[in-house]
Amino acid sequence: MTLRQNFSALTLEIEKVGYDIYLQKQLELGEELLSEFCRTHGNQPVFEELNSFFLSLTQSRRTRAGKTFEETIKGLFRRCDYPFEEQCIINGKPDFLMPSEAHYRKNAPDCIIFTAKRTLRERWRQIATEGVRGKGLFLATLDGGISANQAEEMLANRIYMVVPRTLKQSNPVYQDAPNIISFEDFFTDHLDPAIARWRRAKII
Repeated sequence: MTLRQNFSALTLEIEKVGYDIYLQKQLELGEELLSEFCRTHGNQPVFEELNSFFLSLTQSRRTRAGKTFEETIKGLFRRCDYPFEEQCIINGKPDFLMPSEAHYRKNAPDCIIFTAKRTLRERWRQIATEGVRGKGLFLATLDGGISANQAEEMLANRIYMVVPRTLKQSNPVYQDAPNIISFEDFFTDHLDPAIARWRRAKII
C-alpha cells in the first residue's frame, strides 16, 4: 500500500505519537516547575497564579497540537512529492498553495488551496475567503463535531472538508455530506488529476 493510499492512517498515527511525546514532556517539566513553585511560595495564597498557569498551559497545548497537525500534513505531502508553497499571502494566508504562488498569480482558478486546522469550531468561516479565487478551499481537520447545517454552509462557500477515512466512514453526517471527503478521495478526485494537468501544461 502506497503512502497516498495510507495517508489517513499515517496522519492519525503520527498525531498520536506526537501527542504522547508532548504529554510525557509536559508531565516531566510540569512536576519540576510545580515542585520549585511550591518550594518558593510556601503557604502563601497561590490559587490565582496556579489558575493562570494551567490556563496558559491549556492554550499552549492547543496551539502546539494545531501546529503539529499542520507539520504532519506538510511532511506527508513532501514524501508524496506534491508541489506546494507555504503561507502565501493571497486572499488570505492558507497553509499550502498548490502548485505555486506564481501559478496562482497567473491562473488562480487552476490552483488548489489547502489549509490544516486540527479543530474547527467556527474558525472555518474566518478562512473561507482563502478559497475565493481558487477552485475551492480544502480544509483538513480531525474535528468530528461538524453539524449537517455547518457542512451545508461550507458547501455553499465551496469548502471541502478533508478528514481521515475512518472519520468519514464512522460519522453519519460526514457520510452524507458530498463536500466532506477522505484524504485518499482528495488525492484521487482532486489533487492527482490537477498534478496530471499541471504536468501536461509544463507548470511543474
